[in-house]
Parts: sequence; C-alpha cells; structure tokens
Amino acid sequence: MKRLRIFFGAALVISGIITLINAGSSRLEAQDKPDKPLVYLLEVDGTINPALSDYIIKGIELAESKNAVAVIIRMDTPGGMVTTTKTIIKEMINAKLPVVVYVAPSGSSASSAGALITVCADVAAMAPGTNIGAAHPVGGGGQEIESAMSEKIINDLTAYIRGIVARKARNTEWAEKAIRESVSITSKEALDIKVIDLVADSIPDLLNKLDGRKVSKENKEYTLKTMGATVEKVVPGLRFKILDAVANPNVAYILMMIGGIGIMMELYNPGMVFPGVAGGICLLLSFFALQVLPVNYVGILLIILAVLLFVLELKVQSFGVLTVGAIISLTLGSVMLFETGEVAMRVSWAVIIPTVAAVSSFFIFALGLVVKAWMSKPRTGEQGLVGEVGIALTNLDPVGKIALHGEYWNAHSDSFVPKGERVRVIRVNDLSVTVSRDLS
Repeated sequence: MKRLRIFFGAALVISGIITLINAGSSRLEAQDKPDKPLVYLLEVDGTINPALSDYIIKGIELAESKNAVAVIIRMDTPGGMVTTTKTIIKEMINAKLPVVVYVAPSGSSASSAGALITVCADVAAMAPGTNIGAAHPVGGGGQEIESAMSEKIINDLTAYIRGIVARKARNTEWAEKAIRESVSITSKEALDIKVIDLVADSIPDLLNKLDGRKVSKENKEYTLKTMGATVEKVVPGLRFKILDAVANPNVAYILMMIGGIGIMMELYNPGMVFPGVAGGICLLLSFFALQVLPVNYVGILLIILAVLLFVLELKVQSFGVLTVGAIISLTLGSVMLFETGEVAMRVSWAVIIPTVAAVSSFFIFALGLVVKAWMSKPRTGEQGLVGEVGIALTNLDPVGKIALHGEYWNAHSDSFVPKGERVRVIRVNDLSVTVSRDLS
C-alpha cells in the first residue's frame, strides 16, 4: 500500500506540473512601452502542427489584449497539416488587428501549408532570397493520397483558398496552381504577379514599409502606424515545446500504448516502480497531446475494451477467444482514434501494425506465464511435498524419520525401509508423511 501511495502521489505531481505548463504557455522578451506603437512578433520555424496553431492563437490573443497595432508572423516552414492550416487562417481572418505574414530570413521558404497561410494574411511579405509555393496536399508521410480522396481534398482546398485570396485582392490563379500543380516562385516573382504585397530586407525595413498602409477586414479599416514601433517577441513556452514534440498523432498513440502497458505491469507486479512511473508519465503526456488532436472517443473506448479483454483472458480460460477479440478491438480503436478525414492526422498503418503486434505479444506472453503457473505442480505447502524424494534417517518399520527439503519429518511406510534408502512421499498427514520405497 505504501508503494501504491507513492505511485499515485508521483502521478499527481506530474499532473500538477502539466497544469503549470498549461498556465505558463508563453513569455515575452521585453516590457511594454506605451509611448510607442506596439507590434508582436511570432516565430514559425518548423512544421505546421496543432502545437503551432495553439502558439499562434495565444500570440494573437495576447496582442489584442495589449492593444498592439499589428502581429507579424515570421515564417520558415516546409508545410504541415491542412486542418491546422485552416485553423490558423481562420484565426488570422477574425483577429481584431492586422496580421502580417513575413517569410524570412533569406533562404527561408513558405512551402505547402506555409504558402496558403501567407497568401491569406492581411499583409503578405517576403525577404529577398526566399520562395513560396508547392502547396499540393500529400499524406502524413509525404506520400501521394489515393486519387479519389486527393481530388476531393484538392477541390475543397482550392475553393477555400481562392475565396480568401480574392478578398485580399491577390493572384487567385497562382494560388490555385500552387495547390493543383505545386508551382513555386521566388520573392521577386511573387511581388511581380501580386501573390504578396511587399519585399523587405529585415523586420525594421518591414515596419518602415508597413507604416501608413491601410488594411480592411470585417468591415473595418486599419491604418498601420509601425514607424519606430516596439517589437515584442512572443517566445514559445514549455507548453509549446512539449506539445510540438508529442502532438503528432503517431507519437501520441505510441505514448498511450506504452503508458497502458507500464500501468498494467505495475498493477500485476506491485513494487517494480519503474514501469508504473514511466507508464504514468507516458500516459499523461499522451493525454496532454490529445488536448489539441481531433480525438474520437469511440476509438479510445475500443482501446480500453481491448485492455479489459486481455486482462480477462488472464482470469478466464476462453481458449483464445478473448485474445482474438482484444486484438480486433485494439486494431479498430487505433484506426478510429483520431476523427478526421485528413491523412496526416491519422495514425499511420506503419505504426499501428507493429504497435498492435507488440502489445498483443506482451499480453499473450503474460497469458502464457499464467497458464504455465496454473498447470505447474505446486512447489509449496502440503501439495508441494507429494511426490518429492527424501532419505530415510532411521529404519521405517513401519515408522521412523526421513530428511525431506532440508527438514526432519516423521514418516510411515506400509513396508520395511532400511536406513539410508530413498523414499517418495505418497501423502501428507498433518506433521507426518506416508512414504514408499523409491524404486526409480
């Protein structure tokens, strides 16, 4: 019980740490300076994922609460998830201040999802030596999506982006080509054909060029006053860093499976400690990631059902029926875990198959040990003595003493057994045993 209390205490501590992480999602590098216009800077340097969406949404909300004149999203990304991209675009459109997307520094790119976010910004800017485009949707591993599904996704995405780009008075034809044909262009070409609004060498240069620009959104017109503005950089907090690492559906799924196995090992072998602690941490991290992933609770229930069926197989002899049901339930739950039509947001079959195989093998191995224990001969107590071989310490005529398992026992024999002969126990009678001469 003491170890169990320690285990649950550790779980509560971990839970408290994650709560603190949620509370402290970001911090600022500088203090507000009310005597100058205020601009908030968000950094995007990596894939577009749910963690990044959470960071951008909180950054825009922070800028709104501080009455900033604009938010600048400095971007360098190879792309990411379509659903997350739409979430970010929706947040930019409905923000109560102008949102500027700036592809920088030189050598950066706004590829795939990054290109779509850029062309949907209130002001789209790029640094010299950068490129934008190649927005054709692909699967989570970079593979082509099957033709029927691909056509559906492309048509939907094209209509979605064209509508927004048209309202921004930018090049809708190019935006459609970027999606359908994966075209990519440089910053100069993008400016020439009105894909973006301006090219700037640096953040100070961008602020100078933004000054005085008018931005219309939601029937309201904003005049940017960015000359000499104070730039507050929103630095991602610990919450973002952890989410960025675990918000991948495959990672969250594997953490959930490892956590489940660790907890089960601790419950079946109290006192091992490490499996319980490691399993608790993995399970809590997976729950942390599930906050921003489109979870299907039927999938979670199927996975829980699979674990229960595996456990029941250890308790009930079903001749493998429960194990087969558990494997089927685990597989279906893994496939249905995330409720989305986007390929990148599902658990990959390359992860599901080995994980289901590993979890099933673990429980089948545990089941084998249980069955072996059931079928093995008792090693302790009265039943454990029957059939054991001892040595007669005295003549048994018909009673005497024998040595058995390092102990002296009073023994009875139906026939004479001389001292020093081997005897085999037939039955146990309280503190004496009945034996016969061992002829083997």
